[in-house]
Amino acid sequence: MALTSDPPVDPLTKEPAAPAALPAADLVVVPVRHPWRWVAVAATAVLLVQFAHGLVTNPGWEWDVFAAFFSTETILKAVWVTLQLTFYGTALGFAIGIVVAFMRLSASPFLRSVAFGYIWAFRSIPLIVQLLFWFNLAYLYKELSVGIPFGPRFFSFDTMGLVGEMSAAVLGLALHQAAYAAEIVRGGVLAVDEGQLQAAASLGIPKLRQVRRIILPQAMRSILPNAANEVISLFKGTSIVSVMAIGELFYQVQVVYGRNGRVVPLLMVATAWYILLTTALSVVQHYVERHYAKGSTR
Repeated sequence: MALTSDPPVDPLTKEPAAPAALPAADLVVVPVRHPWRWVAVAATAVLLVQFAHGLVTNPGWEWDVFAAFFSTETILKAVWVTLQLTFYGTALGFAIGIVVAFMRLSASPFLRSVAFGYIWAFRSIPLIVQLLFWFNLAYLYKELSVGIPFGPRFFSFDTMGLVGEMSAAVLGLALHQAAYAAEIVRGGVLAVDEGQLQAAASLGIPKLRQVRRIILPQAMRSILPNAANEVISLFKGTSIVSVMAIGELFYQVQVVYGRNGRVVPLLMVATAWYILLTTALSVVQHYVERHYAKGSTR
């Protein structure tokens, strides 16, 4: 007959006590198996290798033509025009957008209505239509004057030479960008805790200083990611001004492959420049975000 013993009983609960835990060195750790994850990794790796192999071996890409035109003077000048359009469009767009954003946050119903109408109009009209309107400003308004509304005019000037191709492109891009920038800035300002403003007001800090030293530095954490996306989108969207025969990157690429018929390698030239400059903008975004994230726990 085998002798058995009952498990030890906890004197407080009168229930069987839990068995003693094994030492950590004796525990066997079994990793969780993820077979389908490895299948997905293998399938993705095969696709990437096939894509890279096609880029290298397919003669249709004509990499020798790509290398010949990548850094030519015509392409570099076109890249410079693209950067100018991006810079001026971004600077003016966000300057106007900040004003429109604070108009929407104003206590005045009239200012809020005007700001809402501006945003509604410029987000509703396609960018290419806005560009063509500004490009044909001389047709719509042959003369502009400055004076008292519905009264005498102090002086007037002809609009024929007022807005050229480049200025029309910058104006159209900036006004279009301002509508989106206004909503980005407004969202960032609304993300700042209202207690910050109440504390600043109780300390007697002037309103303008509240905006400059308290609201905007904190709002920038919310503004920057969306603003950077808009800048990158505007940089790539400058290709739309090719309809106005402005010598930016995409337009010049079209001109070149229209002459030599090398469509694919010239398109790859434009693609490579867009990728390089977008990467540079992303690096700048990273460091600016890190600057404004000082003191944040995230």
